[in-house]
Amino acid sequence: MPKSGARLKDVAELTGFSVNTVSLALRDSPRIPDDTRDRIKAAADQLNYLPNQVAKSLVSRETRAIGLILTDMQNPILTNVAQSVERKLAARGYTTLFATSNNNQEEEVRMIDAFRARRADGMLIFPFRHGDLDHIRRLRNNNYPVVLLVGDLDAGIDAVSMDERAGASKATGHLLATGHRRIALIDGGSALGNPEKMDGYRSAHQAAGIPVCDELLINPAGHSVETGYWAMDLLVKSRHDFSAVFATNDSLALGIIRYCKKHAIKVPEDLSVVGFDNTEFGAFAETALTTVSYDVERITSLAVDRVLDLIAHKTGLPDPRIIQLEPDLLVRESSAKAASAQ
Repeated sequence: MPKSGARLKDVAELTGFSVNTVSLALRDSPRIPDDTRDRIKAAADQLNYLPNQVAKSLVSRETRAIGLILTDMQNPILTNVAQSVERKLAARGYTTLFATSNNNQEEEVRMIDAFRARRADGMLIFPFRHGDLDHIRRLRNNNYPVVLLVGDLDAGIDAVSMDERAGASKATGHLLATGHRRIALIDGGSALGNPEKMDGYRSAHQAAGIPVCDELLINPAGHSVETGYWAMDLLVKSRHDFSAVFATNDSLALGIIRYCKKHAIKVPEDLSVVGFDNTEFGAFAETALTTVSYDVERITSLAVDRVLDLIAHKTGLPDPRIIQLEPDLLVRESSAKAASAQ
């Protein structure tokens, strides 16, 4: 097969038609007879001709490409988000451009600039710091279509996300309702400037009239199973009493359960554990994980619809629309009544 690099002119010379006729035929113009179009397409296949997408985008002012920037592709939920976004955009005739910030704001800015340079029609962004959005707000102020995958009601940027405060409040409220009074929180977000789950944890305590035990607030310095394991080790070695742990993602929670198994701590008899995200790993763990749901399909469907709607507004963007979905609490095997409440 000839290498790619054939031009319209080459297809025209092979078929004997003009460049304009070849261009119309390859765009399925009704002005070209079927037999002519078939001959031209056969010649294009023979020459391994590929359309010049850059040239097409300059004419149409569209690339049919959307940038997707996530924080960490090792996070199972974000991997699912990426797959879902790609499927939904492909079904609408768009290509997905992927990038990760690796939890680094400078890298996030660099990826945004790279996608702009590649003329992406719009972007979906899971920002590193949920409240530090000036660099993204500038895009919107310049009528560039962008939708956040996490965002507060006052962000001033279109966003579709789970209500993480409500989810964390439900998780903590479940533990409080089952008699736990000293509940540890393993949360990697607050130290990065993302306090939503910490806020939900505190609000549930306040609603129940039970003080927060600040000595039980642990920053795991990461979001993985391993960091959850070592955060639990730190918590145990602190020698503070606690009967339950709320971890702000399922990976951390699975690390906690692994630590418990290795150190003969029974879950949930000795310790209740609750996660966040409802990953497949948590659902099918040896001790099925109580967790808060993250509705990947609904989030990505609404986000893709919104960014394509923004792209369709050629003369100016509408007012930003922020959608926060309330998550469900899924009670499974890893949580139970506190021993003191039985």
